[in-house]
Amino acid sequence: MPPFTGIPYGIAPIWCFPLAETSLYVLFLFCFLHARKKGPTAVAYLLGGVLFGLVLEYMEVMIGNYTYGRFWVMLGRNHRDIPLCIGVAWGIIMYSARLLTDWLGLPLWAAAAFDTLLALNIDFSIDVVAYRMHMWHWDWSYMSANPLTAQWFGVPFGNFFGWQTVVFCYSAFSRLFAGMNLRRETGAIKNAFTTFLAINCSLVVLFTSEEKISPKLAHFGITSAHRVLLMCAFLFALVAYGWRHRHIVTGSLPGIARVVPFWFHLLFAAFFFALGFYSENTAMTLAVIINFAIGALLHALPVLSASAPRSALNARTT
Repeated sequence: MPPFTGIPYGIAPIWCFPLAETSLYVLFLFCFLHARKKGPTAVAYLLGGVLFGLVLEYMEVMIGNYTYGRFWVMLGRNHRDIPLCIGVAWGIIMYSARLLTDWLGLPLWAAAAFDTLLALNIDFSIDVVAYRMHMWHWDWSYMSANPLTAQWFGVPFGNFFGWQTVVFCYSAFSRLFAGMNLRRETGAIKNAFTTFLAINCSLVVLFTSEEKISPKLAHFGITSAHRVLLMCAFLFALVAYGWRHRHIVTGSLPGIARVVPFWFHLLFAAFFFALGFYSENTAMTLAVIINFAIGALLHALPVLSASAPRSALNARTT
């Protein structure tokens, strides 16, 4: 019998959860090894992203926005626990996105915006599939809504706005605070302090948005879907403006910046088709395919277009 009313799918095959969880830990190891070579700032950003992800997930579960399925490593007790791998996923997604935007030489606000779009694209691939696999569950009973068709194929639009807020704030605050001049503080102490500031400022923005601003906007008919679309327009505008002001960065794009998003898209697309979710809804299947294509473009076009100014610069300096 399916574990949740209105969702016809049973628990995913026994190999699915271990494959997803183990692969996240492996990707984290590769990201950590890369960050160690880059230096303490990169390590702090990666580990801070994991910690931030765990804190915000725990707070969301405590509020009751959703519940998690059973993974190997769970933190917490009873039905208020969270998987360690979810925090790891937050960290490696934000870390790999920043590798690309740093390599592109985008200014601060444009870099934070592009980080957000890259992460959001990955989340669009994950959520529809993971929800049907019962990796996590949103409760639609309070709205008497169809759990497979409500909002974005059963995924609340507020979830995507949360991703936008989290990634943009953490990326922007981390870059801002990294530039602070802290007298007598260097290395690990400075990086720990600036990461702590970035996490806490981002949490304040997130929960102010969720608990204070969103309910007031709803009174004026501004829904979560509207906020997601408006935020996307804002992010694209920042990227477009910043693209004209980026600086040239030497060196090649780290391979892990491509591997992390590729694996997320590949894994959940494989789950989507292997577990038969594609037969549920033609529109959902089309959305999954389009999002996969958008992910490829988001990672391919910047690399191709960035090669032109690098070549031109080399020509002028020889």
